[in-house]
Amino acid sequence: MISPSLIPPQRDQFDLPRETCYLNAAYMGPMPHDAVAAGQDSYARKGQPWRYQVQTDFFDAPEALRERAARLFGASADTVALVPAASYGLATAARSLAPDAKSEILVLAEQFPSNVYVWRELAAEHGARLRTVSRSDNQSWTEAVLSAISTATSIVACPQVHWADGGALDLAAISDAARRQGAALVLDLTQSLGMMPFDLAAIQPDFAVAASYKWLLGPYAMGFLYVAPHHHDGEPLEQNWIVRDKAEDFARLVDYADAHAAGARRFDMGERSNFQLVPAAIASLDAMLGWGADALAATLAHNNRALADRLAPLGLRETTPDRAAHYLSLSLPDGAPGDLVARLASEGVYVSQRGDRMRITPHIYNDEADFQRFVTALEDLL
Repeated sequence: MISPSLIPPQRDQFDLPRETCYLNAAYMGPMPHDAVAAGQDSYARKGQPWRYQVQTDFFDAPEALRERAARLFGASADTVALVPAASYGLATAARSLAPDAKSEILVLAEQFPSNVYVWRELAAEHGARLRTVSRSDNQSWTEAVLSAISTATSIVACPQVHWADGGALDLAAISDAARRQGAALVLDLTQSLGMMPFDLAAIQPDFAVAASYKWLLGPYAMGFLYVAPHHHDGEPLEQNWIVRDKAEDFARLVDYADAHAAGARRFDMGERSNFQLVPAAIASLDAMLGWGADALAATLAHNNRALADRLAPLGLRETTPDRAAHYLSLSLPDGAPGDLVARLASEGVYVSQRGDRMRITPHIYNDEADFQRFVTALEDLL
């Protein structure tokens, strides 16, 4: 029986052949049929560019996307910028921050590279130190970060969910500790936004970014950056025309404006109207918002608990404290084939391997037939 609080499998909303068992949303999520259709229609319109309307296509569509993204953050549209990638958003954050010399910028061990390289550069530029926070086997990431925050901390740059082991971080507790030291908090929410609750009022990040192409089921090269209001006068990475005041008046674009559009819009990427991607991203976020983060979290938690129980007899066990409910990152048993993931893929079963763990990340489109097929395939290979 399916609890009323759980969402039934939405496989019919996606182009997933029955012979494909896709459990790899943390790598890349498939777009729903509606998003694919919106993208295809927008590409067809590019073949007839005279059909584009200045107000509708250049301005209204990206604003509609911004409003939907803001709802994911629990924020106002004025605090969200449209960016092409998480790295772009993190670079925007770094440009607005100036750590003191000899202060520490905290990152997690084995954190995703885009959320490390930018802080290496910033530390070198300001004479600060990049400090990598590791956790012991029985320690959560939250405990490790809290123990590392000190009077020397100037920036805490972390995710809500570690991309490799699935460990969740208590961002409200980390934010409170960082604020007591006057440190900035910069978040990469690519592996969590829309999939688990995000309490903006409690967390109060300086910046938070998420790419759309994974859990948000959107197109590649599209992402969303939350910028706290006290950073809205910062310097953007680009000086593009569309983020300037009165840019809607094409006849007067050479009446150059010093003022920017309101809020975080000054941080928007160039060509933010992106006629081919914006309609698809809107359709994807409509689906995500329709399901809701709370219901998605409850549904995947239910499915993953049951799946973990079925995998335990095969030697795949949870070893990550405070694992995010929508993630499974299980230690592989001794003697598992080194090419296990590749052999599963050859049978149409798709997961990832990160270090000595198998990362299993189902989404709303997976059903019981997928889970049974995955378990059976593992039984045969192990």
